Amino acid sequence: MKKLFLSLLLFLPLIAWADVSPKPEMEFSFIYNTQNKPLIDPLLSEQIQCTDNQCLESKPLGHYGLQKLYCKAGNCFSVAYEYSDFQKLVIAFTDGTKRESNIFPAAHKLRARYNVYVDKDKLTVEPSNVTPDLGAWARADALFSLFLVLLLELIAAAAYLMYTQKSFTILWSVAVANVVTMAVSWILLAWYASDTAFLWIFYVVAEMLIIRLMNIRKLALKDAFMLAITMNVTSYSIGMILSFWLAELFF
Repeated sequence: MKKLFLSLLLFLPLIAWADVSPKPEMEFSFIYNTQNKPLIDPLLSEQIQCTDNQCLESKPLGHYGLQKLYCKAGNCFSVAYEYSDFQKLVIAFTDGTKRESNIFPAAHKLRARYNVYVDKDKLTVEPSNVTPDLGAWARADALFSLFLVLLLELIAAAAYLMYTQKSFTILWSVAVANVVTMAVSWILLAWYASDTAFLWIFYVVAEMLIIRLMNIRKLALKDAFMLAITMNVTSYSIGMILSFWLAELFF
C-alpha cells in the first residue's frame, strides 16, 4: 500500500510550471532624456508580446493570475508564465502622452533588467548590466509565495509523516529547508536560471539534504528524498491553482 501511495505521487503533475516559485520577469528602469519627467500612468500602459522581431503578430501581455505589467510612478516590472521571444512597451504618462518602444528580445533567464530611455516621442529599451539586489525578496509576490509554499509543504509533510509513522519533530527541518531554498531561489538563482524546471530540481535536492542532515537518526536518505518529492509535488500542483486564484486579491 505504501509503494502504491508513493507511486501515485510521482504521477502527479511534476512539470507544472505555473507554480509559486519565481516566474520569468522583467524589471524596467526609466531614464529620462527630456526636460520634463512625467510620471507613468499604470492603468494605460502595457507590454506587448511579439512572435517575431518585426512584431507582425502581437498580443498584450494581459493580466491573469500573476501575469501582468506592474507599474509605479517611475518604474515598471512584469511577470509572465511565459514570455514570447520579442517584446515591446507602450507606456502612457500622466501628462497625456504615450510612447512606444523598440522591439527587444526577451532574455533567456527567469529575471532580466532593462533600461528604458525616454525621449520626446519614443522609448528605447536596452538590457541593463546592473548587478542583482535583494529587492525582489521583499516584494509582495515573493512573501506570498513563501507563505503559500510553507503552508502547503508543511501540510504535505505532515500527511507523509503520519502515513509513514515518522516523528512530527521532522516538521521543523521542513520549515527550515523551505525558507532556505525559497530565499536562495528568489535572491540568487532566478537571475541565472533559464526555466523553473531547474529550480524544481534544486528544491527537491536541497530540501532532501537539509531535512536528512537535520534528522540523521530519524530519517533515512531515501525517506528524505520521498518526503521532498511529496512536498514539492503538492506545492507545484495545488500551489499553481491557489496562486492563480488568489493573485487578484493581492496584486
